[in-house]
Parts: sequence; structure tokens; C-alpha cells
Amino acid sequence: MKNHEPLLQSPAYDPNNLLGALIQKMNLKNDAALSRALEVAPPVISKIRHRRLPVGASLLIRMHEVCDLSIRELRDLMGDRRGKFRISDKQFKPKQQDAA
Repeated sequence: MKNHEPLLQSPAYDPNNLLGALIQKMNLKNDAALSRALEVAPPVISKIRHRRLPVGASLLIRMHEVCDLSIRELRDLMGDRRGKFRISDKQFKPKQQDAA
């Protein structure tokens, strides 16, 4: 996968595999039960399932907390094979003050 290719467009990315695995591991009946277990609104699960919303870091951590799979295992289940996550260097630079 090229670095500039969005994860949602990658043919290897399959959030349905991740969601299905969580439902099975946690012995849940459906997406609504999964949304309750993860404490997110049901439309969040639907948007992830239909590739309109990526699985964000906070949701990935929540999945880890409730199902006891590692972050790497969760990422592998959805086909996210990126080795590293890069944070923009802009996030670590102090805001420049306007010269008066």
C-alpha cells in the first residue's frame, strides 16, 4: 500500500472482518449489541461497516479494552498492515505568536 493511499480505499482494508470477529468473540447478536458493548452510537458501527468512517484510535483502544485482543491483532483483522502511524509534526510545534 502506498503511503498516500487512504486506508479506506485499500483493497486489503475490511472493517467487516474486524466487526464480525468482535461480535463472535464477545458472543453478541448484532451490530446494535456491539455498539452498546463499545459504548458508541449505532450509526458509528454502520459507517465503519460501509467504509464511510475509519476505525479511529480511540475506538481501537476501546475495542482492545472490551475484547482483550491486542491493537496489532485488531488492526490485522481489519487489514491494516501499516507498520507505523505517523503524527504530523505540526501537532508538536508551538503556535507562532503574531509580532505586534
